[in-house]
Amino acid sequence: MEKPEFIVQSNLFCKDIGMDPKVIPFPQKILSPAELKHRREEYDEILSVVSFFGEKILHFLKGTPLLLSVSDDNGFVLHMMGDEMIRKTVSDLGIRAGIQFTESIMGTNVVNLSLKYNQSPIQLIGDDHFHEYLHGSACYAVAFRYTDINDLLGSVSIMTAKEFQNPMMMTMLATTVDSIERELLLRKQNRKLNILNQIITDNTRNGIILTNRWGEITSFNQYAELFTGKSKEEMLGTNVQQLASMGEYIYEAINNGSTYEDIQITFEHSATEERQVGLFDAYPLFDEKKKLLGAFGQFRSITERVIAEEKYNYLANHDDLTKLPNRRFYMDKVPHLLQHASSTGDQVAIVCLDLDRFKIINDTLGHSSGDLLLVMVAERLKEILEDGEFVARMGGDEFMFVFNNAGCQEVVLERVKRILQIFKEPFNLDGYEFHLTASAGISIYPKDGHDLEHLMITADTAMYSAKKRGLNMSALYSPEMNITTREKIVLESSLRKAIENNEFLLYYQPQVNIRSGELKGVEALVRWMHPTKGLIPPNDFIPIAEETGLINQIDRWVLRTACEQNKKWQEQGLPPFRVSVNLSSQEFLDDALVDVVKDVLRDTELEPKYLDLEITETMTMNVDHAIPMLRKLHALGIQISMDDFGTGYSSLNYLKNFSINRLKIDQSFVRDISKGSNGMNIVSIIIAMARSMNLEVVAEGVEEKEQLRFLQIQKCNEVQGYYFSPPIPAEEFEASYADLISRIKKLY
Repeated sequence: MEKPEFIVQSNLFCKDIGMDPKVIPFPQKILSPAELKHRREEYDEILSVVSFFGEKILHFLKGTPLLLSVSDDNGFVLHMMGDEMIRKTVSDLGIRAGIQFTESIMGTNVVNLSLKYNQSPIQLIGDDHFHEYLHGSACYAVAFRYTDINDLLGSVSIMTAKEFQNPMMMTMLATTVDSIERELLLRKQNRKLNILNQIITDNTRNGIILTNRWGEITSFNQYAELFTGKSKEEMLGTNVQQLASMGEYIYEAINNGSTYEDIQITFEHSATEERQVGLFDAYPLFDEKKKLLGAFGQFRSITERVIAEEKYNYLANHDDLTKLPNRRFYMDKVPHLLQHASSTGDQVAIVCLDLDRFKIINDTLGHSSGDLLLVMVAERLKEILEDGEFVARMGGDEFMFVFNNAGCQEVVLERVKRILQIFKEPFNLDGYEFHLTASAGISIYPKDGHDLEHLMITADTAMYSAKKRGLNMSALYSPEMNITTREKIVLESSLRKAIENNEFLLYYQPQVNIRSGELKGVEALVRWMHPTKGLIPPNDFIPIAEETGLINQIDRWVLRTACEQNKKWQEQGLPPFRVSVNLSSQEFLDDALVDVVKDVLRDTELEPKYLDLEITETMTMNVDHAIPMLRKLHALGIQISMDDFGTGYSSLNYLKNFSINRLKIDQSFVRDISKGSNGMNIVSIIIAMARSMNLEVVAEGVEEKEQLRFLQIQKCNEVQGYYFSPPIPAEEFEASYADLISRIKKLY
């Protein structure tokens, strides 16, 4: 990547003045202990603000070794915090509090550059630094100032090892500095105002409480009434300690001179009144002679922010239709229960419940009526839950329970029998009674599996076994259930021949830039042209291929064929674009994957940037494998997308460490855009989160103009779906390319 001009110029300057990149520089100016102490006292308030927000950064990036430092406007380091190992290392190199960073002495460095180009964040990665002792590091810095007069105050910088570089650090540091500047400006403005005249209590949206030196309340504005539920008349003249927890803070400010900032307090007065959440500050008030006047308490409402955070957490972990916990919640919660059971020796039962013949009801009555029935089923399932239990909707008409401390199998079977009894009573829908039944499969930890994925598979196998036995039945998993039927054996045999006889085809679906209508890529989708049964969709053969291990051969055929086809199109003169290939979990877990991709790119002569590999969220659950594998793949120069985002399992704490280029929003969320605000909220949140991490976003399953317009407003990057084109064979794509591009331009 080409270095920014200011880095190039700085390195040339260092070279021109005779610096040796191999020699560790020694600072020319170092503050004496007394000078450093004096300077810190001058910056006391600034350092306290920066330290507060610095702790936020260190907490958010916990696990990543970071060193955060604060420098004044002359480049003198005043404070350092963070990883002790990095601090000791740089201290051994002469970098510590009191030294001055200048370009002419210390070479190319983020402190000096951020002060010099103080309108822009600065990052130096590896050999961006002039001196070689810093080539193993990644450094970021942003200058901060009093924004009201544009008075430069200094610089905040982050240093970490090069392997932990992340563009998100720059965004986070810039956002943090913005918060620091706003806090400093607020404090500066508060100091300028006369204490007794600065608070016009009824013209602020903050709750304000003032006391005299004896703790008696002298001012209590209308927002303090709103927060506390107490009237001004009853509080004036009373001792502030009567205000429970917040009163104690103010009382401490009077008696001990203590200062409190950003103490979160929740006010709940009654079930009928809306909860209020505020950040509370308290500090003593003095006159110009340092004589105590009283104390000041302030509440700033953060109710909307807290409610928004709770709403996001709820939407992310609950099914929008039934309000039950969703797959994400289940995949996050149950492994902890299994881990606890492993330490105690207890058993855990996983129960998969699937409605019988629900597809017929859905197709007959329509999806709206089917959705209403699912809501009714969910309500009944919730009613029979016992303490500590929960049921999750995994998708469609499938629900899953977990029974901790399951005990013996007879107890579990009896519990499942009681669950199935809820279907004895008919469901009333629009005046009609519908009789539903369900089948349940049970697997027991650790007998039937040692991790959640295998337990879900065995429970699912048991559920299908129960379906074969009749309606409203349950079954415990047993290994015999894995014996395939004749039909399955025949299909597997045909599948093996399909690989040998080259019976697979690739269809391609366009991926369109949402702002320009430009074709950015295509997704390669495999189909099976059976010699007698005709075209077989992937849902009918991929599960068998995964179960039998044939999926790896199919994956590799798809990868090679897609790359060959893309190279062929480029040679025919089509504008270059990427081709996206889906990876199965088995292929992703194969340590040989990197070599396979490398060989295909070499053999097909396709440039790496035109290949995009798609993984799913669930593939990244094993982060110890996912993180290094994604880094190796990314190092080849290819692109990586996370498919079906929002339907699987991914920790945001790990997501920022995955070497991926884009997120693909699952089509179920895109489909819900037309159904109301909840669907819109989820899509908006995913796009905003991706943008904060500098990831692109592709929305799948776009079928309507309304969905496209909403995604354009939300600044999604790309879309694909039947609105523009269904998946089509390579020959048809090639022959109709000009017409396809013309149609896309008209539609976008």
